[in-house]
Amino acid sequence: MQLPKPIKVSPIVDENPIFENGKEDQPLSPMSRLFHEPESNLYIVVMIGFKSKINPDFVKANLGHSLLKHHRFSSLQVEDEKIKGGLKWVPTKVNLDNHVIVPNLEPKSIDSADKFVEDYVSNLSKTGIKMSKQPMWDLHLLNIKTSDAESVAVLRVHHSLGDGTSLVSLFLSCTRKVSNPEELPSNSIPPTSKEGDSRSYGVKGFWPYFFFKYFWFVFSLFYNTLVDAVMVIATILMFVKDSETPLKGIVGKASGPRRIVHRSLSLDDFKFVKNAMNTVRNKREQHMLFLFIYLYIIRRTINDAVVAVTQAGLSRYLNRKYGELLLVNKGASERNNNLPKNIRLRAAIMKDLRSSSEVQELADIVKNGYKTKSGNKIGFVIFPFSIALRDDPLDYLREAKARMDRKKASLEAEFSYLLSQYTVKFGIKGANCPSKTTLLFSNVNGPQEEISFYGHPIAYVAPSCYGQTNGLTIHFVSYANKMTFILSVDDDLIPDPHQLRDDLEESLHLMKNAVIARGLTKSNASDYKY
Repeated sequence: MQLPKPIKVSPIVDENPIFENGKEDQPLSPMSRLFHEPESNLYIVVMIGFKSKINPDFVKANLGHSLLKHHRFSSLQVEDEKIKGGLKWVPTKVNLDNHVIVPNLEPKSIDSADKFVEDYVSNLSKTGIKMSKQPMWDLHLLNIKTSDAESVAVLRVHHSLGDGTSLVSLFLSCTRKVSNPEELPSNSIPPTSKEGDSRSYGVKGFWPYFFFKYFWFVFSLFYNTLVDAVMVIATILMFVKDSETPLKGIVGKASGPRRIVHRSLSLDDFKFVKNAMNTVRNKREQHMLFLFIYLYIIRRTINDAVVAVTQAGLSRYLNRKYGELLLVNKGASERNNNLPKNIRLRAAIMKDLRSSSEVQELADIVKNGYKTKSGNKIGFVIFPFSIALRDDPLDYLREAKARMDRKKASLEAEFSYLLSQYTVKFGIKGANCPSKTTLLFSNVNGPQEEISFYGHPIAYVAPSCYGQTNGLTIHFVSYANKMTFILSVDDDLIPDPHQLRDDLEESLHLMKNAVIARGLTKSNASDYKY
């Protein structure tokens, strides 16, 4: 792939950003203000590997006509005199030379490029961006060849500018398909079926049974939501705590420097395990009204196979760590069961609450103004991981599916979103529930085809974050035919993130081998959507 030709540009200043509802000096939403609280002062870090060297001038020239059109990327956050403790967006002139950082690197003097990039990102996690001085984002372009890319870009954005979905949507609007440089990436989220299409969902049948099933679903939804809401409040009040493990950070303690590592695996392997265990639901078994509620609640939730691999990997890692604490030799510590009984290890799983829309519509944010609301609209689900050694690796998948099915029939994420808004609005401190769990967890569906960023073909996308008090954060993101998982760990708490990364990879291989050994392979596994 030919490198884009250099373009001579002067410092770019955008004086006409697009504002929501056409208004300037908009106050920050409660969710955006939440990300300025001490326990949740988060920065999103996205590492992007490219298949070619980066042309910094070309990137800056295009950013001025795309990214800066988003008002949050061209506004300061200053104190709002009208709202006590509030902040507001104030437009400013943006000089891209202050936001696009291009270090002068000498590759010959660098022993390990992968280690250099890790250390570079780790050093970024020790710093922040002053919100009153400049918009809270920057882009670091590293023209250094690593084991999986010819160059790397590191985009750092404060979480108050938007959640994962809004930022990914904006990022995708700046990309194009490699196969067709004029075309935007296609949406990776399956479209919602049209209401009233009774032919596809088997509405015909015994109507009393249909109404009973619908009533039971509504009752279960209400009951599960009530139980989950009580658990969220109990976690906030510290009535329910996670077990102290080598992965558990100290609640309220500021996080130390973060070490962020990633690995890309075959997306087909995840599909293979998931589909062979019949975890893909048959939509024809759903009735029309049941389907409408079902799709609204769980259409964009975590994949069972991803959760199962994480459960298995964490169990392997903790078993080894407890074996070391018991002074057992390394080989024996991996073979024996060294885990304490009844470990409570929970994750706050982030869930986007927006309805799905086409990437083309999201691109119109930059081109024609706002057609969808940006910002932060995320809730969370408290998910209990099962930490144990299993003789059958597929038991992790069965447990993950059962627990995810239970969580999917709940409005816990919607409740947590509203609770977070009101706690910030009324100034209630210490109500950040995710910081009281052992880890943060998310799973994002990325583009299904290879894409390029301003003419630079992308090898991988690895989003993560820092600033959280949780000792461990795990992100999974799919891109083309790969699934990349990213670990963000507190360097002082988890000194060996590469071992944990290897344990997650090995867990996937064990599950795949177990499926093959049992002859559970589906010949049409590739026909299923992830």
